[in-house]
Amino acid sequence: MISLPDFKEKQLLFIRAERGVFNKIKFFNDNLVFMKDDKVINRASCHKVFGAFVIGDITITSGLMRDGVKHGVSFFFLKDNLETYASFGAVAEGHYLLRSRQYAWNEDVEMSMARLLMANKVSNQAKLLKERKKKDGMVADLDTTLLAIQGAGSDETLRGLEGNASRRFFEEYYGETGWVRRAPRTKGDIHNIMLDIGYSMLFNCTDSLLRLHGFDTYKGFYHKLFFQRKSLACDIMEPFRCIIDKQLLKAWNLKQIDPKDFTVVKGRYTLSYEASRKYAEIFMETIMCHKEDLYKYVHGYYRYVMNEGEVEFPVFNI
Repeated sequence: MISLPDFKEKQLLFIRAERGVFNKIKFFNDNLVFMKDDKVINRASCHKVFGAFVIGDITITSGLMRDGVKHGVSFFFLKDNLETYASFGAVAEGHYLLRSRQYAWNEDVEMSMARLLMANKVSNQAKLLKERKKKDGMVADLDTTLLAIQGAGSDETLRGLEGNASRRFFEEYYGETGWVRRAPRTKGDIHNIMLDIGYSMLFNCTDSLLRLHGFDTYKGFYHKLFFQRKSLACDIMEPFRCIIDKQLLKAWNLKQIDPKDFTVVKGRYTLSYEASRKYAEIFMETIMCHKEDLYKYVHGYYRYVMNEGEVEFPVFNI
């Protein structure tokens, strides 16, 4: 398991494979090396890399996979539109005691954790609105929702409260930027494709940290078991979605988002090949700023599970 002092020294790499050339990444002399047409373009010490996001077609070898696991480096392979299609990395699969406790959760325990998780998420949404000096009535509504969450008695009730709070948050927070609605994965406008990119990168980092601690990331407590869904990673990233929300609004206000970078095909927005790096770096910046917070939260959750409730459930305050 990686320690916080070690994690503080780690960085995330962004590797852009260029079209029309032979792209390759490999380990050499304890360095992660990026090459184009057999020419070294850049290198980074494997001891300082936590994860690498690779966009575009690239050549890898079994040696890269072996050394990646050895040095604790996770790799995420993305399409040109920044959708993750494959990944591999270091995991602590042998932590049977941790996983046995995951599998033994009953509905009451899961519901208790889910209420704490959603209260944290909605609380952070309220803080973002207060920062923007939004309507006091909207903030008061979220505060009322927090009370309702604490008393929620079923998954359906909790999901309804969360969904309603998020819908109203998005409408108020992005109202001045032409917000329409949140439609995950449909990419019906620039807002949605940008949020999908940011949330996807946050999800990958969260999943990697959970796996390094030894969790089965398919077994969640708020997001229930579903085929091929890493429900626990979906759970743990929830309080941190606010950092992506805040970064997107910042990008709008700084005019970093250029509508000309996007094209629309059958009502679906796509990001141009040339512009994809710029938008990935926008979200990479905020994830790196909060990487210690994310580690502390995951480690706090690990201690909560291993100590069977004797340690308080973690909280992230933006």
